Amino acid sequence: MGRLATVAVSCLNQWALDFESNKQRILESIEIAKQSGATYRSGPELEICGYSCEDHFLESDTLLHSWQVLVEIMMHQSSADIMVDVGMPIMHKNSTYNCRVVFLNKKILLIRPKLLMCDTGNYRESRWFTPWRKIRTVEDFFLPRIVQKYTGQTTVPFGDAVIATADTCIGYEICEELWSPNSTHIPMCLDGVEIIVNSSGSYMELRKSSIVLDLIKSATFKNGGCYLYSNLRGCDGQRVCFNGCSNIALNGALIKVGTQFSLKEVEVTYATIDLEDIRSYRNAIKSRSSLSAKSYQRIMVSDFSLSKDTERVPDPILSNFKCLLPEEEISLGPACWLWDYLRRSKQGGYFLPLSGGVDSSSTACIVYSMCNLIVEACHDGDNQVLNEVRTIIGQKTYFPSSAKNLCKELLTTCYFATENSSSETKKRAIDLSSQISSYHLSVCIDKAVSAVISIFVGLTNKTPQFAVNGGSPRESLALQNVQARLRMVLTYLFAQLMLWVRGRQGGLLVLGSSNVDEALRGYMTKYDCSSADVNPIGGISKSDLKMYLKYFRNKHSLVALDDIINAIPTAELEPLMSGQISQSDEEDMGMTYNELSIYGKLRKQNYCGPYSMFCKLLLLWGDQFTPEQIAEKVKHFFRCYAINRHKMTVLTPSYHAESYSPDDNRFDHRPFLYNVMWPWQFRCIDQKVEEYYNKKKDVSRYLGLDSKYAVNV
Repeated sequence: MGRLATVAVSCLNQWALDFESNKQRILESIEIAKQSGATYRSGPELEICGYSCEDHFLESDTLLHSWQVLVEIMMHQSSADIMVDVGMPIMHKNSTYNCRVVFLNKKILLIRPKLLMCDTGNYRESRWFTPWRKIRTVEDFFLPRIVQKYTGQTTVPFGDAVIATADTCIGYEICEELWSPNSTHIPMCLDGVEIIVNSSGSYMELRKSSIVLDLIKSATFKNGGCYLYSNLRGCDGQRVCFNGCSNIALNGALIKVGTQFSLKEVEVTYATIDLEDIRSYRNAIKSRSSLSAKSYQRIMVSDFSLSKDTERVPDPILSNFKCLLPEEEISLGPACWLWDYLRRSKQGGYFLPLSGGVDSSSTACIVYSMCNLIVEACHDGDNQVLNEVRTIIGQKTYFPSSAKNLCKELLTTCYFATENSSSETKKRAIDLSSQISSYHLSVCIDKAVSAVISIFVGLTNKTPQFAVNGGSPRESLALQNVQARLRMVLTYLFAQLMLWVRGRQGGLLVLGSSNVDEALRGYMTKYDCSSADVNPIGGISKSDLKMYLKYFRNKHSLVALDDIINAIPTAELEPLMSGQISQSDEEDMGMTYNELSIYGKLRKQNYCGPYSMFCKLLLLWGDQFTPEQIAEKVKHFFRCYAINRHKMTVLTPSYHAESYSPDDNRFDHRPFLYNVMWPWQFRCIDQKVEEYYNKKKDVSRYLGLDSKYAVNV
């Protein structure tokens, strides 16, 4: 143990354009890092202004306020005698860059711009930022006068450089650069950089966290070194949720990992490392020693060392760390996102139409999970969470004794019945609301439905009928849709007035509960209960929601979920047959939810059009269905997708979780007006089916088999 250094990474719940609070959280993280004995503190990407400013990055105000905040952070007493890097946008030579600003004792050491922009998924960085293309090149950057006044500096280095202290060398990657096949940590490590600092804005997707951690570990496995990874947390003002999990890795192994999901706004993860361990590890890799890399310009800070005399010992490798399971991610991620949305919108709680099905029940359970997180935070002494709960509820002395106690205050649920609703779904909704203690209502809306239909009948002298009563498909669909849309209208009426009824201030935010598969298929009524303020399950598949409910049932002993999980999904918009449900979601859709998930992944993740999807499914499903059946399934999906794509333009803002989400706001940029017959594409599928059978016939002739047998081979 020759040179012990304590380094710290930060996980911050920043909010786009909330400069004052963002500044306070950054200062708090610096103070915590210093108290832990750290000599280096890093933070998340664009932490000063918030990552999700989007087109606000094009405004000069955003750049100006970022500089103002930077000055206050640099001059603050907490920033003395610790090397710090913070993230902010900076304009250089009339182009804006996503930058890290490294400073020490009121002096800027380096401004390091991001080299690679991320434009996949929900990212659109090239819209606002310019990538720095001058690799290993540094230019003079003239500081704004408001900064010169305090630092005494006129110019500072701007570009792709590293920092050399008296005892080590520090280099930088910014988020996407870690994911690149040509990552910069490789040439930096070959040039003797021992500590790589990555400031990230990586949002949550189901099953993604293990990929991130594997990338971080592998970044130092082949090359040795210490990797510092800081990430954002919570809702930054968008559909995505940043999941935190800031961590520190050394020589290919994790040594410290922060919490993945939490209501804590500031979390600092620190570790003590021995710089000599890096040198010994690298020296033992002889193939590495024979390689060379072009040198980086070093910013010399010879009067400062990261290592110091300490009684600490280096932190050991984490041998038992496990990433959260997908069902745990569903339980925690959307719950944190809903909490951020609720407290920052200053509303009094949530209103949810609870149908007794998997989707709305999942949404209710996520709110209950949010209540559990809030109660845990309050009992752990988080005064900020407690004060925010008191503000929302409007009681200065309120303290949540349990999640059920809090759920009664924050969640109002309502079962909107019609003559087509069954007693089973009503009972399931009542049982679940009772077990999570939501403030529950049940109301029959038949009078409202009849009143609206009577307006049409009085004007046209035509009375539409359901299909089971002899009506046409369009009559039946119209009668179903009017029920669904009236539920939405009544939902907003109740959401605005229920707190008034209960003697509380404010209103309730309306929760949507349509899943990602239904959105993909368009199996929803436009402007029905899928229209809401926010939707915590809109990016989650039906199969994952069922898996989540099974997990949540066992975790919280919610036996009411048993019947919900096993029930056949139904919209209950058509008349009952002998008092029993006659409508099934999967029959209505003409496809199963499992099939929908496969279509979604092939369409989005594998970039398949109708023809290539058919070809892949022919291999995948060839032992279950005939080519004609597979062809018809693919055609039916794409017809439905094309007909209903316009619904995505008004989709309720949904928590992003699945990588095949059809949300066209930022994630899935495709047309919303199609030729629904897909004539060219479908003709190619038909030709492929014909080719399939021709090959079968050729094989049968070669083997001497009759054609009837060959078709079924």
